[in-house]
Amino acid sequence: MLQIVSSGLAGMWLNLTGVNLPPVSPAQAVTWQGISWLSPATPVEPKAANTIDRYIQTLKAQGLNPQQQSLWLQTDGNLLIDRHGTTPVSAASLTKTATSLAAITTWGLDKQFDTIVSANGTISQGTLTGDLVVRGGGDPLFVWEDALSLAQSLNQLGIDRVSGNLIVVDKFHMNYKADPQQAGDLLKRALTGINLPPELLKTDFKDVNLVKLPTAPIETVTKLPKVNIAGRVIIASETPTGITPLIRHQSLPLIDIVRQMNIYSNNEIAQILADSVGGADRVMQIAATTANFPAAEIQLINGSGLGVQNRLSPRAICQIFRTLHQKLQAANSNLADIFPVAGAEYIGTLKERHLPVGTTIKTGTLNEVSALGGVLPTRDRGLVWFVIVNQGSQIAKLRQQQDTLLQSLQAEWGRVTPMPLVVTKHDRYPVYFGDPARNIAIVPKTP
Repeated sequence: MLQIVSSGLAGMWLNLTGVNLPPVSPAQAVTWQGISWLSPATPVEPKAANTIDRYIQTLKAQGLNPQQQSLWLQTDGNLLIDRHGTTPVSAASLTKTATSLAAITTWGLDKQFDTIVSANGTISQGTLTGDLVVRGGGDPLFVWEDALSLAQSLNQLGIDRVSGNLIVVDKFHMNYKADPQQAGDLLKRALTGINLPPELLKTDFKDVNLVKLPTAPIETVTKLPKVNIAGRVIIASETPTGITPLIRHQSLPLIDIVRQMNIYSNNEIAQILADSVGGADRVMQIAATTANFPAAEIQLINGSGLGVQNRLSPRAICQIFRTLHQKLQAANSNLADIFPVAGAEYIGTLKERHLPVGTTIKTGTLNEVSALGGVLPTRDRGLVWFVIVNQGSQIAKLRQQQDTLLQSLQAEWGRVTPMPLVVTKHDRYPVYFGDPARNIAIVPKTP
C-alpha cells in the first residue's frame, strides 16, 4: 500500500524561493532525524494516489515486481508518498549525490585542486637541463586542453625542451585516468604534441558521460605549444628535493567539477572525489551524519554507483538533496548550480528526457536499474523532493514512465511561474577547459 499523508500549504511561496520555514509545532508533527510530517497520517489527494497506483499497475503489466519499485515524495516538512522508501535499494548513479555531499562538506564549493609543476635542474636557452616534476593535487578534471595550456605556459617561461624525465608525484589524474602511469604518459604525449589531432578528445573517448566544455579562447600562436621531453615518465613516491616551482595549475572550482560530474554522470570524476575524501566508507559516514539519516540506509562500495552493491534508501537520497540545498543556499548558490535542470539545458543525462520544466534531477542507470531523484517545483505543494527507483531491464521505457509520472503529478499540483530561485542557475563566470588564467606562474620569465 502507498502511504500518502497530507501536506500543509502555509509558507508555500517561502519554500519555493528557498527560504527556510519555521518548524512545525510539536503538537502538529512528529520528527524523525530532521524530517517532519503531519501526524496522524491522513489520506488526501485521491487523484495523486490514483496516479501512483496507475503507475505501479503499468509496471506490473510489464512483468515487473511491484515490490521492487520504490518511491518517496515529500515536501520540506511533510511526507507525501512512501513506497518501500526506507529500504536501501540499488540506486545506481544516485550514489553520486552522496559523493557530491561528501566532497562539498569536506572542501567547500570554492575548493581548487593544485597541480604544481617544477624544474629539477637549470633553465637556459629554452632547455631545462634536468627533470620536469609534476605533483598532483587530486584534480579530477584535468584534460587534454589543460595540458596544452600548460605547455603554452611553460613556453612562456622559456622552456621548450626537457633533457631529462617527466617525474609524476602524488595524485595526478588526466583524462579521467586515476592510474599515475597512464596519466603521466598522457601528459607527456600532450606536452610533446605527439599525434594530437583536433578531434583527439572525441576519438579517444566514446563514452557519452564524457564532460563537454568549450576550450578557453587563447591568443593566436604561430605554432602548437610544445615541450619536448627527452626522457621517460617516472612515477615517484616523493617530490625530489631542491626543485624550483614554476607553475601552479588550479583546477576548476569544486562547484563546477561537481556540476559537470552530475550533468554527465561521470563515474571517473565521482570515484576520484570519493577516493580523495577517504573512500566509500568515508562518503557513507559523511552523508549519513551530515544529512541526518540512519547509517543502515546507505551501503556503498564506491563513489560512482557502478555495481548493484551500492544501495541507498529513497528517503536517504531525499535527505541528501535537501541537505545539499541548505548548504548551497548558505553559500549563495542553489541546487541548479550542481545538478541539471529540465527546460534550462538539454545536455548530458537530460538528453531525450521529457521532464516537467524546472525539475532539478540526478539520474541513475544500471543494466537492471533505472533511478531518478531531485526536486519538482509545484504550485500547490511547493518544492516536492522525490526519488523513484525501478528494478527492471527496459531502461528506455522506465525512463519514459518516470517522466510521465512527474508530468502527471505536476499537472495535479500545478506548475509554478516564474521558476523558483532554487531551480534557477546562477550566472557565473564562463567555465573552460584549458583556461590559461588557471596557470599561475611562480617564477619570473627566463630572459
